[in-house]
Amino acid sequence: MSNDEFRAALARLAAGVVLITAQEPPLDEDGRGEDAGMTATAFMSVSLDPPLVMVSLRNGSRMDDLLAEQPLWAVSVLAEDQRHIAGRFSMKGRISDRLLFEELDCTRGAITSAPLVGGALASLECRTEQRVVAGDHTLVIGRVLSAELPGGDGAPLTYFQGRYRQLK
Repeated sequence: MSNDEFRAALARLAAGVVLITAQEPPLDEDGRGEDAGMTATAFMSVSLDPPLVMVSLRNGSRMDDLLAEQPLWAVSVLAEDQRHIAGRFSMKGRISDRLLFEELDCTRGAITSAPLVGGALASLECRTEQRVVAGDHTLVIGRVLSAELPGGDGAPLTYFQGRYRQLK
């Protein structure tokens, strides 16, 4: 099986779209670290007791490197009208994360200090429990420390066959 065949087969699996965020540790005791974010579709619930979720990160990516040293992170489950946010944080060769967060409606997580997207269908704050290297990705399993529903009952943003989609 070729990589193209594998990608084509899995492109037929619809996935929800989330924004994973974290704050880098500050460089000194007086500062606050930079915010970082990435769009993810490889995200899932793992366990109810204890409450665990998992995100798959490409090895060596900025978020993989950050979550290797920062155990606190957050997840915003994006609504169908937040496609622009998903696109913004998934660009290749993108501008700095600081500029990506500019003019984005966010609040700070009370536990993680990570940005949480306003209007998201759900927001989770997590602490890494385990990291498992799996091929060219690392599976980061996080304990959910808090969960909120800031965006009400809207429809989710999904990813299918290489494009962001809305449920009909």
